[in-house]
Amino acid sequence: MKVEITPLSVNKCWQGKRYKTNDYKRYERDLLLLLPKVPFPTKDIKLTLKFGFKNKASDIDNPVKMILDILQKKYGFNDKEIIELHIYKEITKTPFIEITY
Repeated sequence: MKVEITPLSVNKCWQGKRYKTNDYKRYERDLLLLLPKVPFPTKDIKLTLKFGFKNKASDIDNPVKMILDILQKKYGFNDKEIIELHIYKEITKTPFIEITY
């Protein structure tokens, strides 16, 4: 299925400034510490994100923007270089984020 319309960016969806909550600041800090120091591509990035949720009502797309922003900060790439993105959701007792590229 193809619909000819320009995709709307997150920045155009909200008015005014958005501020990081204390929960998000803590999450960002923790994730930056947990992510390993590994080489990461900077061009033509093909990325797979798999989220392990405890609750099957969790939306698959909710954590994507935050994860991409944190990955950019950790590995020094620009998310405009992502050319392919696969997102998976798994229901589990132990939450996780799996990142492959």
